[in-house]
Amino acid sequence: MSLRPVSRPRCAAGLRRQRGVVLVFCLIVLVVLLAGGVAVSRSMNASLSNTGSLALRRDLVNQAESAIKRAMDQTYPVGGTAAANKALNYSPTPLAVNDMGIPNALLTDTAFAAVGSTANDMDGAIGDLTGGVRIRYLVDRMCDIAAQSATDQGRGHCVPITREAVGGSAQLATRAPPPVQPIYRVTVRVSGPRNTQVFVQSSFTKPES
Repeated sequence: MSLRPVSRPRCAAGLRRQRGVVLVFCLIVLVVLLAGGVAVSRSMNASLSNTGSLALRRDLVNQAESAIKRAMDQTYPVGGTAAANKALNYSPTPLAVNDMGIPNALLTDTAFAAVGSTANDMDGAIGDLTGGVRIRYLVDRMCDIAAQSATDQGRGHCVPITREAVGGSAQLATRAPPPVQPIYRVTVRVSGPRNTQVFVQSSFTKPES
């Protein structure tokens, strides 16, 4: 009797090859899923960081209102004494500004010392945490001549208040313009945590004393 070699079924070898291909595809899918998970995690972290930064800036902007209120409550002298008011953080003429309209004196401590006093700086708070927020402001009058009132200088040297004409009366059309009232510009710099700074600018008018 002669013995014949037993051959393995071809289907078993093909099945092993299929399993190997499936394993490779599973590994590829797993790598793609892991990469996608890392990307989503980074995106969420960036979104949370941006949200926190926006909330912090909004809070700092709100705190600038306290400096604006203080500036509006001050009484600014006119005449010959109007040129020297560092104690009030006040300039009777417009301050030099950068391209964004921010006074250069608010950009460095050295420049600020020439026109204002650090004694007027205010402390703020973030939530329940006190400290960590510093508020500094400057006020400048929109007139060219320091030692004269806005009324004496007139519209040629002061920024006038623009008012729309109301009604159609001929008498109102020929009436003399009202006296020039000074426009004060207040610029506030609020410095917060993580080297965050915001600048807020507003303007107001009030009678000169």
